[in-house]
Amino acid sequence: MPTRKDKRKEYLSVKDLQKLLDSCKLRLNHIDEVWPNIYIGNVTAAQNKSTLLKLGITHILNAAHSKRGSIGNQSFYGNDFVYCGIPAEDSTHFDLDVYFQPAANFIHEALKAPDGKMPRGSRCHCIMGMSRSSTLVLAYLMIYHHIPLKLALQKLIQREPSTQSHFLALLLDLDLQLMRKKRNHVRSL
Repeated sequence: MPTRKDKRKEYLSVKDLQKLLDSCKLRLNHIDEVWPNIYIGNVTAAQNKSTLLKLGITHILNAAHSKRGSIGNQSFYGNDFVYCGIPAEDSTHFDLDVYFQPAANFIHEALKAPDGKMPRGSRCHCIMGMSRSSTLVLAYLMIYHHIPLKLALQKLIQREPSTQSHFLALLLDLDLQLMRKKRNHVRSL
């Protein structure tokens, strides 16, 4: 039977996750496919509608909606794309977790659509194409694919290795909530 000390070992810390992120090399590609039909990119790539159309992108999730340097809304993208804007700040004071479920739902619905593609979360982007957008894609993988945070992070950093440590803490909370929910579901069977 596992001891209390053994049980603590199965939980990760933000420091553990940050070490995992630091172990990979940052690539500054404008847009990368990080999961089948999910792309992450920076604001420059997100505003290049012809490139998005060439890639077959149909949905845009802007994790920096209405922030300085971020241009985009449904009227900017027109009828060629479905747009969802999240006014997230890349700040330790911003609680991005309130957007985990809505962003995951948007990504999920985008991928269910015929020919649905989104660059990093239905073309998920923020200003630099890293922290906020990576965090939202990780939340999607955890919520809809039931992938634990460490494994989701390992899969994502193969392509896009950055998220802010504050957002990692929020993802750790989500990971714990999902584990508890899974355990409670198993117990009720």
